[in-house]
Amino acid sequence: MPEKTEKKREVDQLKAFLGGGFGGIANVLAGQPFDTIKVRMQTAAPGQYNGMVDCFKQTIAKDGLKALYRGVSAPLIGVTPMWALSFWSYDLGQRIVYAATPNRKSKEMSLLEFAFAGGFSGFVTTGVTTPMERIKVILQTQDQVKGGVKYKGMMDAGVGVFKEGGLGGLYRGTVATMARDVPGSAAYFVAYEYFYRLLKKDGQSISVGATLFAGGMSGVAMWSIAIPPDVIKSRIQAAPPGTYKGFFDCAIKMVGQEGPGALFKGLGPALLRAFPANAAGFLGRAAGMELLHQLW
Repeated sequence: MPEKTEKKREVDQLKAFLGGGFGGIANVLAGQPFDTIKVRMQTAAPGQYNGMVDCFKQTIAKDGLKALYRGVSAPLIGVTPMWALSFWSYDLGQRIVYAATPNRKSKEMSLLEFAFAGGFSGFVTTGVTTPMERIKVILQTQDQVKGGVKYKGMMDAGVGVFKEGGLGGLYRGTVATMARDVPGSAAYFVAYEYFYRLLKKDGQSISVGATLFAGGMSGVAMWSIAIPPDVIKSRIQAAPPGTYKGFFDCAIKMVGQEGPGALFKGLGPALLRAFPANAAGFLGRAAGMELLHQLW
């Protein structure tokens, strides 16, 4: 019996990992255009764009619709395992909670416990997220950087960044990424679990519409609190080496030069992206899990 239980646990963890991968692909394909606009607004010179619509128009006018998917290979290759790792580590975070509370009265986790599991997931995934974000940001903004190196694609950018700064170059912005993803992931999974339980009817599987809504709201919850560290991350990762000494140096310089509002650049496209991208992500994960349950 213990062997069967352990084997089932291993299978469930593998399903969580693979199901997250399905969700990651759906998330990227649905959200990349909004992400490109967000990053370009965050890293542009003051006054370069008159808002989100102007940024969209200028981007399309210069490079066509394909510009909205510039750098998509990096998140497709990076976000897919990142989502897989995120859901696997979220599952592991829940197991840590249960292991730490053996005498709990209820098997149902509280929202605070879900927040811990979500924050743990954000901490674990930082190792995958940071280099992926670094390459994506460079590709999305390289035409805005005067005199900077122009890369042909993800592999070219990755090799170039590594040659220039080694692993440290690929992991530039790690602190900012962690400052975004730990609280952001906590909010993300708490929102999903809250709406999932609110919309799920007793004894029935959750509907497609409810899955889309719960997934979309999880994205909105995350980006409602994650934009300031995300702006700092984008600035650090897009800037030439030596521009900033670190997370706080970047924040102080940015606020000093552009005011507190600079910390919320890209909020519009981030929130517009959050709902459809994460709704698609959770639906993709649900579809992937259903397929895995049938096959396995």
